Amino acid sequence: MQKFTYYTPTQVVFGKETELEAGKLIKKYGGTKALIVYGGGSVVRSGLLNRVKDALSESGVAFAEWGGVKPNPRLSHAQAGAEYAISEKVDFVLAVGGGSTIDTAKGIAHGAANPGTDLWDIWTKKVPLEKSLPVGIILTISAAGSEMSDSAVLTNEEIGKKSRLGTVLNRPQFAIMNPELTYTLPKYQIACGIADIMMHTLERYFIPNQHNRMTDEIAEGLLRTVIDNGRIAVNDGADYDAMSEIMWCGSLSHNDLTGLGRVKDFSVHKFGHALSAKFDVAHGASLTTIWGDWANYVYENDPERFQHYGKAVWGIETEDVKAAAREAIERTVSYFKEIGMPTCLSELGVGILDEETLKKLSLDATMGGTIELSHIRKLNVQDVYQIFCMANH
Repeated sequence: MQKFTYYTPTQVVFGKETELEAGKLIKKYGGTKALIVYGGGSVVRSGLLNRVKDALSESGVAFAEWGGVKPNPRLSHAQAGAEYAISEKVDFVLAVGGGSTIDTAKGIAHGAANPGTDLWDIWTKKVPLEKSLPVGIILTISAAGSEMSDSAVLTNEEIGKKSRLGTVLNRPQFAIMNPELTYTLPKYQIACGIADIMMHTLERYFIPNQHNRMTDEIAEGLLRTVIDNGRIAVNDGADYDAMSEIMWCGSLSHNDLTGLGRVKDFSVHKFGHALSAKFDVAHGASLTTIWGDWANYVYENDPERFQHYGKAVWGIETEDVKAAAREAIERTVSYFKEIGMPTCLSELGVGILDEETLKKLSLDATMGGTIELSHIRKLNVQDVYQIFCMANH
């Protein structure tokens, strides 16, 4: 097991009606005026936004509102939100929503704490981030895990680039998780969330030279739990037990627990970010589109790892190492299909892409060909292009 530091300061408040505790929690962490950040339709129609505002008022917490967050959250919206937060003199940011809302809230918090600084300069680390406003979360979508993570992603729509920022200042002060708040989600959105949760663990799992049984056991148990409850959830999004399991797995999958003692490999996310920046597709769907072809391209460099995964997660007992590895990949791809996720570009809805577009996506995924992806097998820009080609049907 490699040396590591584990830091998860986020207070989790889990269960029914926990959103009513938002005001008390904001006060606990020093907030006196909060900016409520949300997307739009569902939090308004369901009455959640009004319940949250009432909870803040009852606790004596003033608030302003910033709605309109869209999937694949936009840099410009976060920048404008930061400027609004400054004008309203808020000292706390409260996200009510899923990953896009949470990441927007994190961006707003960083920008508001650093007046006069361009948010993209913070995001690309041209300007060091040394302070931010505290952030709290009321989670409505189990997927991104941003409610407990040190990560956030924004899309710079002017240049068509989606980029991640990792910093301890992205860690929320608290995360309110009421599984009932996910009941109104469409089946496809539930499935995208399941895929995202799985991918956050799979991206930490397929690392060479594994000597970390405890982290493996946690990761494998989480994957089995998501797979089993995912089948229930896509057919009954109001099953409290299934939605509870998925919600908690979503947080654990991205708070670093399933990757302790090993390096991270978010190479498939690089493919997915290039796709979602170009086509504005759902994040989870962009990942399932590529994962099977990525796995088939790299598995021969460590077939034993894929065999182990197949046995631990899917119950595959095949003794032939490579055959077992291929079966594990096939079972994973079949599961993605079972819950309604795309596994190639045409299923993603972007059609069959021309060579120029595939090359552009490959450059975007590798920062203009300046970085290599993956650890099991190093992938240069040409390798990335070949994987995109494999998915291009």
